[in-house]
Amino acid sequence: LPFKILPAGIKIKGDRNMDVNRRMDSRSAQRAMERLYGEKADKQLWRYKALAKKFSERFGRDDFKFFSAPGRTEILGNHTDHNNGVVIAAAVNLDIIAVVAKNDENVVRVISHGFGKIDDVNLRDLTPQPVEAEHSASLIRGVAAGIVKDGGKVGGFDCYTTSDVLGGSGLSSSAAFEVCMGAIFRGEYNDNDMKRFDQVKNAMISQYAENVFFGKPCGLMDQTACAVGKVITIDFKEVGHPVVREVPFDLAAKGFALCISDTKGSHADLTDDYAAVRREMESVAEFFGKKVLRDVDEETFLKAIPEVRKVTGDRAVVRAIHFYNDSRRAGEIYEAIKADDFDRFLQLIIEGGHSSFEFNQNAYSIKNPQEQGVPLALAISQKVLNGRGAWRLQGGGFAGTIQAFVPLALLETYKNAIDAVFGAGSCHVLSVRNYGAVMVTPDM
Repeated sequence: LPFKILPAGIKIKGDRNMDVNRRMDSRSAQRAMERLYGEKADKQLWRYKALAKKFSERFGRDDFKFFSAPGRTEILGNHTDHNNGVVIAAAVNLDIIAVVAKNDENVVRVISHGFGKIDDVNLRDLTPQPVEAEHSASLIRGVAAGIVKDGGKVGGFDCYTTSDVLGGSGLSSSAAFEVCMGAIFRGEYNDNDMKRFDQVKNAMISQYAENVFFGKPCGLMDQTACAVGKVITIDFKEVGHPVVREVPFDLAAKGFALCISDTKGSHADLTDDYAAVRREMESVAEFFGKKVLRDVDEETFLKAIPEVRKVTGDRAVVRAIHFYNDSRRAGEIYEAIKADDFDRFLQLIIEGGHSSFEFNQNAYSIKNPQEQGVPLALAISQKVLNGRGAWRLQGGGFAGTIQAFVPLALLETYKNAIDAVFGAGSCHVLSVRNYGAVMVTPDM
């Protein structure tokens, strides 16, 4: 039977009538929490209980299930996915969780804790709604449309979510939301068919929702990393068939921690900045009669730079240089990890960070040059870690978070330095999560 966690005071009817708290503390519930959250299982169990209580109070139902999807961090391959490049990314132990119960109204109702309003999406109309653009309702409708387009089934459900994936931070809170919605539709209406609607398919449907319904021309990295979980490398050369490989990765064994530092800059109003990266890279490809840079030979591009810059402008040219270099680095870092060459790993991280800042130029928005939280956090990281760790901007850039690989001996020093500038709790010490977007069950 589906794993159902119910809030205090709610009873399961019939022969399943039992005390809810006892069910929550059952060994099967504990196993599911331990698999997802490791040593933080007990804390997360209380989080699930609190969300279940909110769901029950709002919707008056006790027949629900749980779903979870993680955030992600990009390790290398910054802004290369949308031009069919190569990336390496990891799911992290911050996630969105959802309490869900099917309804027979063909309407999806989603309340996101902390946002107040309810998304009310009638699935009878699966076309983009201009009024929903850049709002979460568009993602729900878009995911449903993508599933139907791919031959799947959809239907209504009531849902309450909460997320500790930092919104607007480059950890892909929107991608986590999208693939969570995909997991719900898969679990509730498609028999949780992981062969028909596997995690990569879930990611592709989510990207479709974000591109067509939300209106953001993102690539596929964020959704794939959130949907699949673990540390993975993704080669996007063949459209519609990304090659995903798991990467063996154990930072703790090397005496290092993964830190994601929130510079408190918002990603709101930055869609144009993100879109310009893709648009300019593709303008270079168009010069050669191609759609994406992956289809343009690098040496051919380099020889033609004098002519290309006259047509596309210089920023497009240097962004194209970044594309080639960072795609190559993503492959090199995969080989470094396989060869257990951690010094080379750190070197490549730093090189990729410089390329993003200097060539891709997404460390801050030129719309607001006075706000440069990302460069400031990078400067602090370099001061503390130079010669002993690695640092880089990660994600979409322009604002949000940076990533650092910090020796455990320097962890407190590094955290204190970041928190002193950006506020207590700005530096998050994370770990890799081995699960992607899932229904939470005892046998997961």
